[in-house]
Amino acid sequence: MPQRTVRATWSLRGFTGAGYDKGRPLLVQAAWFAVLHLVFVKWWFPARWRPVLLRAFGARIGERVLIRHGVRVHWPWKLDVGDDVWIGECAWILNLEPVTIGSDCCVSQSALLCTGSHLRHSATFEFDNGPIRLQPGSWVAARAVVLRGVTIGRGAVVGAGAVAHQDLAPGLVLTPGGTPRGTSPSEPLRGIRP
Repeated sequence: MPQRTVRATWSLRGFTGAGYDKGRPLLVQAAWFAVLHLVFVKWWFPARWRPVLLRAFGARIGERVLIRHGVRVHWPWKLDVGDDVWIGECAWILNLEPVTIGSDCCVSQSALLCTGSHLRHSATFEFDNGPIRLQPGSWVAARAVVLRGVTIGRGAVVGAGAVAHQDLAPGLVLTPGGTPRGTSPSEPLRGIRP
């Protein structure tokens, strides 16, 4: 069967980035990228110093936050993390817009929180970004993805390899098949503070 050629409906040459505010001057952005790539992500850099560096660049980071090596944060000044949070190796917080991670959350290895997107019907493929919120006690498991504009409810789980493209209600579990399922009423969610 012959393949059809489909012409792109946008022109990337005309892209303007309208509506996207990086939040800091170019010098601060450059300083953060230098620190991120030369120090922050390195295995030898002590985990206890990662929250300190993020705070120095404007992030709000709670107490007893564990950030493993390889974690990337696009803009620290657009990050708000509660207490007792774990962020696993090689997680990527692509926060063109604010990301809020509530207390007692876990963002596992190689998970992606991506606040950026594009308007596919825009003639110039402009941004369509939105904030991400992880409510207290939620878990984004290994290699899971949370997309722009999504809220993960209290105690909810985005299972390993799943993609959350819409809000996930409190206590639900999203699996890679894409259908959220509830937790058994006889099985309480452990460790979640009211």
